[in-house]
Amino acid sequence: MRKLLAILLSITLCCTTVACSSSPSVQSSAPRNNNTTIIPPNQVSEGRYPVQQAEYDDADGTYSLMLLNTPAGKPPIYKTQNLQMARLTPEDIEKGETTYLEVTEGQPVMHLTEDFKIEYVHNVTETQTNPQTGQPQTVVVRRESNFWTPFAGALAGQALGSLLFSPRYYVPPMYQPGGVMTGYGGYGNTFTQANQSYQSKYNAPPPAVKNRQTLRTTGNLNRSSSGSTSTRKRQSPNASKSSGSGFGSNRLNSNGKSRPNVQRRSGFGSSGRSRSRGVRRRR
Repeated sequence: MRKLLAILLSITLCCTTVACSSSPSVQSSAPRNNNTTIIPPNQVSEGRYPVQQAEYDDADGTYSLMLLNTPAGKPPIYKTQNLQMARLTPEDIEKGETTYLEVTEGQPVMHLTEDFKIEYVHNVTETQTNPQTGQPQTVVVRRESNFWTPFAGALAGQALGSLLFSPRYYVPPMYQPGGVMTGYGGYGNTFTQANQSYQSKYNAPPPAVKNRQTLRTTGNLNRSSSGSTSTRKRQSPNASKSSGSGFGSNRLNSNGKSRPNVQRRSGFGSSGRSRSRGVRRRR
């Protein structure tokens, strides 16, 4: 009986050891999540946050929203490429509602007033020859900016009617310098529908879709075919209203990193005086 008991204990101990040693291999063979969507680390939790400013960059279709009343320890800038938008209802406006971002189950929806301005950052591209490979590549030669109001006036209201008040994906209209851009280039319940709507209107894919596939950056902004440089940021026509202004346009250094534009001092007033002064003549 003692020998039999010892054999049973040995068998039980061996089975336990094999099970413990095999558990890591079972965990390692579990399927991994292949989702390639990169969520920035500064995202806020679910809730409703007033939007002070907004920016859209057509290099990759990223929205940068400056939020108010964010939780402690969370930066106010919220970045996403998966943004739905809807116009505030007249009832909400009568209650004093302003533009806000609502995050529900990870889906951000921005509810806008019809006069809210989103700053549109446009990347001017050219096809140049890569000096290292000799192959043509698309590069950014300068960046321009304007303002975009998706739900401005009757232009948007006549197109969709009551659908404006439901979350949809919107694509900005074709970029135009000067004046505020109004309306939208495409819309849909999905990104694919919105992009197809834009392409059927302009016979070309949206800049963000095209740039995500072909874009490369270069530090040589001053040697474009037109010889022009980065366009300075335009001021909002009405500074008292929330708008997309204030994010500052960027230029690219020779190492490919961006740096903010530094406004030169004006030649008027005390700030325009030269530092060097004439040497007084000795009598």
